Amino acid sequence: MRPETRYATTADGVYLAYQVVGSGPDVAVDFHLVAGNVDLIWEEPDWGPVLTAVASFARLILHDRRGTGVSSRNVAPPNLETRAADQLAVLDAAGSEAAVLIGAASTGAMHALFAATHPDRTSGFVWTYPRPRLAWHPGYPWGQRPEDFERAMVQGRKWGTAEYVRDLALSRAAQRTGVPDEQRHTLTVDEELVQLFARINRNTATPDVAEALTRISWQTDVRQILPAVQAPTALLVGEDDAQAEREEAEYTASVMPDATLHVVPGRAGLQLDTQLEILRKLSGVEPPQAASSSLLATLLFTDLVESTRTQAAMGDRAWKDLVSAHHERVRETLARWGGTEHDTAGDGFFSSFDGPARAIHCAHEIDQRVADLGISIRAAVHIGECEVIDGKPGGLAVTIAARLLNAAGAREVVVSQTVKDLVAGSGFTFDDRGERELKGVPDRWHVYTAGRAPGR
Repeated sequence: MRPETRYATTADGVYLAYQVVGSGPDVAVDFHLVAGNVDLIWEEPDWGPVLTAVASFARLILHDRRGTGVSSRNVAPPNLETRAADQLAVLDAAGSEAAVLIGAASTGAMHALFAATHPDRTSGFVWTYPRPRLAWHPGYPWGQRPEDFERAMVQGRKWGTAEYVRDLALSRAAQRTGVPDEQRHTLTVDEELVQLFARINRNTATPDVAEALTRISWQTDVRQILPAVQAPTALLVGEDDAQAEREEAEYTASVMPDATLHVVPGRAGLQLDTQLEILRKLSGVEPPQAASSSLLATLLFTDLVESTRTQAAMGDRAWKDLVSAHHERVRETLARWGGTEHDTAGDGFFSSFDGPARAIHCAHEIDQRVADLGISIRAAVHIGECEVIDGKPGGLAVTIAARLLNAAGAREVVVSQTVKDLVAGSGFTFDDRGERELKGVPDRWHVYTAGRAPGR
């Protein structure tokens, strides 16, 4: 197959190469970093048969990440939030109302964020070898250790070379034959296949972009948003896969409300017929209605610092004019960053966004824009599952965001741990403020201040 490649344009002017092939329920696939070029992926001996099989009963939607493949290359490597926004742009361009999402290992993290943020655009989610966090942590024993990351970085410096892709081909051969990966070098691979892998590898990304995307994946953690994924989800792992991979899949299933764990014979990644059977069943599920009762939302609270003292010093009339100017600038900035205003209480705003990086950028820009009025703000950002009440987010997540505001000082933007984990690669710096008790909220909450990203 050689489907036509088209371009979707994002709000910030990036061109995303995408393809649509087949007919039936919509299915959107995300590639691994090492093979992400829509023009060449059909020649890839592992991906080609999978995509052809899916397109035989579904309307398959593919796209290259920004910075890779035949999408715009002269852009910053995308973080998780940007990738989810780009996927939405592609689905819009393809005329897709809702799609079943397919990802594997850490690539599924973007789909998890998308499904939680856009439940009305997600009819299902298939996640093979679910990996919500890549790096090891005391609370996440299945992650990779720092030394694994360093080895990956060393190996990545050979990106695009025959040496790099030969090792990749040997690993795949070892998986098929059941040979332990550490013994892969006892096998042989076709040199023409190695050259094909190398060509696809080089036409997917340059070494610096591959390194940046690897670092972003290493820093990303979507565990806290998994309970907000409402779509029917199929998690796949194999009987012959490592015990740690099965435990990781069991953990992921335990925190997702509509997830079913499928332990398939052999190694899950090799069981194409079983994967297709599960996908067919999931594709037959009716998409969720747009008027979903809950959704994942990023919440931003802002208010003026020392407003009472300022009002007393200025007098009521001058204060009214100042607040009016403040409100005008806040609303202009919300519009620029795609925020939705929900409430204005005196001199404070409550707004929501599709993603946390936008909310942080917006908060910093508000602070900059009101500074010449002789005032300053403080802000708090949190992301969580919200009930939709009278058309606006409500519930515990909103309470947490509002309480976080009390931890912010003048011109500070405080964020929760979940927000910090989701904006890896966005360029923000974080200052650890430790754990806090939030009035009326269970447990203790880790709080950070988010510094302005360079160039903003």
